[in-house]
Amino acid sequence: MPEPRFNQGSKVYDTNGKLITTLFKEKRTTVKLKEVSPITRQAIIAVEDSRFYQHHGISFTGIARAAWKNLRAGEVIEGGSTITQQTAKNLFLGNERTFSRKFLEFWYAIQLERKYSKDEILEMYLNQIYFGEGAYGIEEAAQTYFGKPASQLDLAESAMLAGLPKAPSKYSPFVNWQAAKNRQKIVLGRMVETKVINQTQADEAYREELHLNSNRKPASRAPYFINEIVKYVTDKYEDGAKLLYTGGLKIETTLDLEAQKAAETAFLKRLQSRDPDLEGGLVALDPKTGYVLAMVGGKDYATSKFNRALQALRQPGSAFKPFVYTAALEQGYTAATTLTCEPVEFRTNSGIYKPTDFGSQQYHYRPFTLKEAVTVSDNVIAVKLAGQVGPQNAVDVAKKMGINSSLRPYISIALGTSEVNPLEMAAAYAAFANGGFRIKPVFVKKITDSQGRVLEKNLPSRTRVLDEKIAYIMTDMLKSVVQPGGTASIVSSILPRPAAGKTGTTQNYADAWFVGYTPELVAAVYIGYDNNRKSVGSTGGRLAAPIWAEFAARALKDRPVQDFPKPPGVVEKTICADTGLLATPYSEKTIKAFFIQGTEPTQYCPIHGGLTENPPFGGKQQEEKNVEDFFQMPRRFPRGRKFLEWFFNQAF
Repeated sequence: MPEPRFNQGSKVYDTNGKLITTLFKEKRTTVKLKEVSPITRQAIIAVEDSRFYQHHGISFTGIARAAWKNLRAGEVIEGGSTITQQTAKNLFLGNERTFSRKFLEFWYAIQLERKYSKDEILEMYLNQIYFGEGAYGIEEAAQTYFGKPASQLDLAESAMLAGLPKAPSKYSPFVNWQAAKNRQKIVLGRMVETKVINQTQADEAYREELHLNSNRKPASRAPYFINEIVKYVTDKYEDGAKLLYTGGLKIETTLDLEAQKAAETAFLKRLQSRDPDLEGGLVALDPKTGYVLAMVGGKDYATSKFNRALQALRQPGSAFKPFVYTAALEQGYTAATTLTCEPVEFRTNSGIYKPTDFGSQQYHYRPFTLKEAVTVSDNVIAVKLAGQVGPQNAVDVAKKMGINSSLRPYISIALGTSEVNPLEMAAAYAAFANGGFRIKPVFVKKITDSQGRVLEKNLPSRTRVLDEKIAYIMTDMLKSVVQPGGTASIVSSILPRPAAGKTGTTQNYADAWFVGYTPELVAAVYIGYDNNRKSVGSTGGRLAAPIWAEFAARALKDRPVQDFPKPPGVVEKTICADTGLLATPYSEKTIKAFFIQGTEPTQYCPIHGGLTENPPFGGKQQEEKNVEDFFQMPRRFPRGRKFLEWFFNQAF
């Protein structure tokens, strides 16, 4: 006799231990007999084989009784097979109706009785039998129909489940409630006949209001993420597909179901009303651990299995610029360094390259500090900066932060002309959010086999790639993007907490991007057409940024507000936006910016009433304090301001 084996599906859990789905050929969770409610065992024995504990595998009394009942009814209403026979058939044989198959069923039933105890055979049966709705075994049946373990089933629930194996689709309460109730009544009647319960208990159980499981289809959750788990296991392990679908694995993933729900809601809300062919992807990570918290690979997995969060290689546009600015900061540039937006030419292998700004205004013909250039996403400044720091250096920074795709070190790299995917963009931006560490995206935390043995355990991987001060300064510059005046200013009206990020819009509005982060969350959103031939008709700030903001607001709604911690050795100064020098009371436009201590500007702006190098009142420190005090003074008092202007003119 072959050794009995039970195919068990693998259960996939989220990071908080919530079941996402079960991967199975036969959806089954095996349990010990003691883990099944006693009343459930009694109900199944009463209706399937009331003399189970008296016979030796074959019940000739049962066969005769079933034949007599079937003869009287004129149809087959009861089978003569014992629980042992059914177990033998399910474990070792098929369903063909032949004499040889029936003979083997008898033979295996006798062998089962010789080798195993009655309780062991009953346990096999309860774990093997099919209950409908894809549920094999009593545990899956209890979870599928009533959302509870088999150990907690009461009499009414047990009687309904015990009636299902005879014809699961016919008696399913999800399909035909009245048929299920009629079958339940028959089971309760058999329990009364066998003196397991009395008639009063049977009547009460029949009248009991049953609450069916309304959330019985978890497989529809996070389908793109689950598909990655399937590929991961089948590719990594020998005979991985068989192990996954029949080995009863417990797979603990990094996904957060609440964050996943927030991602799907925000994504579909913004895209469902648009062109049906418009697609996109969203992927979110924990920047400290690299755990993948949410993934949306498209609008409808049933329509398209193509996972745009991982497989869509698209130009990120201006979302690539932070890598150029980071390379500049590493070479000694500061947030106050100024470059002029004006016509410029670069000689390339393909000819003369002339960058222009996005939109109708091709050049601003004025200087920009690097911080303001990031805020408004000035193309000319970014390309000029790439030319100064070297395109290869910008590529090297992107690579060390987490971009794995091939990047072409051309001058146009500043405008994101090499293709990347959303996952690697999110992973690379995580280094800004976490203070300068490269993280490795993680999908699976732990896999345990059906015997409880740990097959693998994956811990976060972090490598220092940026100076924490540079990471903080870049974060401050990217914070301005989501504030009024920035290209993603809509974010601040949706997400009431500190955040940073960068928009991206490719040429002719082919694709729209936003990659953003908070201290707890980093996510990339890409919107575009799969054939890359149509325009999305909007910018990253208007199309992708609102999706990101709504997702982050929902995912973090129960988390306390955090700001990015400022590392030691960083100082804040108020600078003139035109010169990048310390602002004076006459500076028309000022910016607050952060600097590595010792690199901050020390001179005041000379073109807006600059202060003297040797001020007459209290020395330079006192002068700086006077200037800061002036900036805190309300400017809605014109007479007071005129007086101060006169005072400064007289004093200096």
